[in-house]
Amino acid sequence: MVTDASATAGLRQSRVERRAAPPSAADVPAGGPGPRSADRPHPRWHRPDTWPREWMMLAAYWVASRLVMLALLRQGHGDIAHEVHQLYRKWDGRLRTGSFPVGDVTWQYPPGAAIIMLAPGLVPALTYLQAFVVLLVGADLVVLAALVRAGVRGPGRSLAGAWMWALGLPLLLNLPYARYDVLVTAIAVIALLAVSTRPRLGGALAALGAVIKVWPVLTVLGTPRGRTTREAWLALAASTAALLALLAIAFRGAFAFLFAQKHRGVEIESMGGTLLHVARRFGWSGRIKHQYGSFEFVGAYVPAIAFASLLLTLVAFGWLLAWRLRAARWSEATPYDAALAAVLLFTITSRVISPQYMVWLIGLAAVCLTVRSTSQRPVALLLLIVAAVTTVDYPLFFGAVLKSSWQGVAVVVLRNTLLLGAAVLSCARLWRSTVPARGR
Repeated sequence: MVTDASATAGLRQSRVERRAAPPSAADVPAGGPGPRSADRPHPRWHRPDTWPREWMMLAAYWVASRLVMLALLRQGHGDIAHEVHQLYRKWDGRLRTGSFPVGDVTWQYPPGAAIIMLAPGLVPALTYLQAFVVLLVGADLVVLAALVRAGVRGPGRSLAGAWMWALGLPLLLNLPYARYDVLVTAIAVIALLAVSTRPRLGGALAALGAVIKVWPVLTVLGTPRGRTTREAWLALAASTAALLALLAIAFRGAFAFLFAQKHRGVEIESMGGTLLHVARRFGWSGRIKHQYGSFEFVGAYVPAIAFASLLLTLVAFGWLLAWRLRAARWSEATPYDAALAAVLLFTITSRVISPQYMVWLIGLAAVCLTVRSTSQRPVALLLLIVAAVTTVDYPLFFGAVLKSSWQGVAVVVLRNTLLLGAAVLSCARLWRSTVPARGR
């Protein structure tokens, strides 16, 4: 009994000593003590002196740059917000009657766009434009917060993505707050960040984005094979079907946009439009006409170039399918890298490359940069340059572009050459990072 009591006391003392003893070198992780250690205290949000300095710098830059963007929008250079307070508000009125704008050739959006058009009416005490901008600024902030959270989630993560978003959007001046693409990009960014860990949620959010603007469907392209892909793709399909059914029940003419799209030509800022700009400088007799809500070329060869754009889109999807079948190495960054490459291909083969498409690409590139192992870092840097040149195109030199003057043509050629280079570089780096070389 004495022996048992002595052994029990010794065991208790040993446990106390082990709990009190400092960790040995072998117990400390390779990256150093955890975030709650004495060296790196966890931030206390009620004490500003404990906030991470980089986060404070990021927040300060975001606030300052967005105030400048709002000031530019208020100044109204070139009435850049005319689509909001003319078209969007008109569509809002029509949708409130229970019908899509059937017969309006400028309505070329999937039925989910009705959600965006009606949303500003839910914000009290503001005009339609004011409420619309409030929603966009909120979506902008949501994207930043999501990228910050993703960037500090663990080892191998980076705040470079949050900086990409904060720095990239102001390069487009006030345009991001005068179109609804920031809202769609917010949905796509959250879907992409969620798809690897919560595939059903990621698929459902991708479906929501897709019924609004189509392209977010590509955010699930790079999911790892197996259960993650099955769950994400099934959630995408089921959610898309459910949302389309609800919108078709709630509004008349939900699929009228399909017929408005069939007569679209070649928009002046597209890849095909670049060829026609150059041809116009050398005597081609075609002209530019405002139709279907944008400036397009009309004349000889235009239908052929529009058809070629559709064929190239099919070729791009064929390449993506081939990549998906051949890819054998998946990393944390692969779903993000694949989404950026896919949307770049979708963009360069489109008959329309509007300036606001850059919002999508900046958002997806930012998601890529949240992971240090991404293959798309050079692509993201190139896209920042493309965004700056896009602003020179629209609104700064848009008058010259409409005239196909040498200055206007040079800007469009430069922007689209850089964009094409970004797409080729993105696809090449995605392929090299995921597809084993033959013979290995």
